[in-house]
Amino acid sequence: MVLNRNPDNFFAETEQVAFHTANVVPGIDFTNDPLLQARLFSYPDTQLIRLGGPNFTQLPVNRPLNEVSNHHRDGYHQTTVHRGRAAYHPNSLGGGCPAIAGDGYAHFQERVDGNKIRKRSESFADHYSQATLFWNSMADWEKDHIVAAFRFELGKVEPMHVREGVVRNLAAVHHDLATRVAEGIGVEPPAGPAGTVSDQRSPALSQANSPTDTVATRKIAILAADGVDGDHVRAATTALTEAGATCEVLAAVDGSLSAAAGDDVEVTRPLTTVASVLYDAVLVPGGDRSVQALAGDGDAVHFVSEAFKHGKAIGALGDGVSLLEVARLTSVRRSDQGTVADQGVVTGGTADGDFTEAFVTAVAAHRHPERDLSAVPA
Repeated sequence: MVLNRNPDNFFAETEQVAFHTANVVPGIDFTNDPLLQARLFSYPDTQLIRLGGPNFTQLPVNRPLNEVSNHHRDGYHQTTVHRGRAAYHPNSLGGGCPAIAGDGYAHFQERVDGNKIRKRSESFADHYSQATLFWNSMADWEKDHIVAAFRFELGKVEPMHVREGVVRNLAAVHHDLATRVAEGIGVEPPAGPAGTVSDQRSPALSQANSPTDTVATRKIAILAADGVDGDHVRAATTALTEAGATCEVLAAVDGSLSAAAGDDVEVTRPLTTVASVLYDAVLVPGGDRSVQALAGDGDAVHFVSEAFKHGKAIGALGDGVSLLEVARLTSVRRSDQGTVADQGVVTGGTADGDFTEAFVTAVAAHRHPERDLSAVPA
């Protein structure tokens, strides 16, 4: 399997995909592992129900690249027109067809001796070490997100004894995690660590260690209105596109925008049809009339605020800084001395090489968790 594109159609290629453990190419067989053997039955059974019949392998997303011949026929959603009276081998009614290829794949039969016992390995009793490893591996800002998520969910649980039970479980993961969650949901924190807890870490588990050297495939939202500086839009779009990013101009209405400088700007999508969560960064070009219109548009202000609160890169050119100030973003610094970059917020007077380089670097970092977000209303 090569993951080299996004689905063309969500239902046809995602909803109808049928993964199960029996999908193997000839030459690979199954061990006698009891768990695997049970799933060889249960997984296809799941697809029979979910996809409406036994011929789900004929759906384009599940169809083998090379033609496969077998004795299966009929059933719901059969698309192949079979000829002949027999669907089995050997037979006398169909002249011996369908027949099995003489050099086809043969199962290797292995003798298995010994007693099968219903007993799980002692490792099945380890319920917490993986969760502890995950917690230990998180950056501070990721731990803050985990704590906030537990508080959000448990805060809606009415019975206090249920909250207390979850905190006891969290104490077996890590004392600090349990204490911080307990403090936010009105539960008495645990007195101390629940036994010996590992301090092992894995850098691969933390998003803080994600690659930060490219903007390829990142999506940049460019907020604009009539009176936008078209030169800002074109210069920034060109630089970001050459770096591998995708830029989309968002405005209150679809169509084209009259520009204060340069040619008119084509709108990619109406702002009301998208959300900041669909983009990796936001850029606000200059143009006094454009920025004033955006500052009076609650959707635009919220778009910038939400992107900032999610730690995404924010860029502003010329008057565009005013929109960031209206949105009450921290880390916004005006300067008449060129480009300023602070915690993923990049401002500048023109879309020159210094600005685009700094903005590309900020976008490549993906997220900027060092920001103070306590006063951001999003």
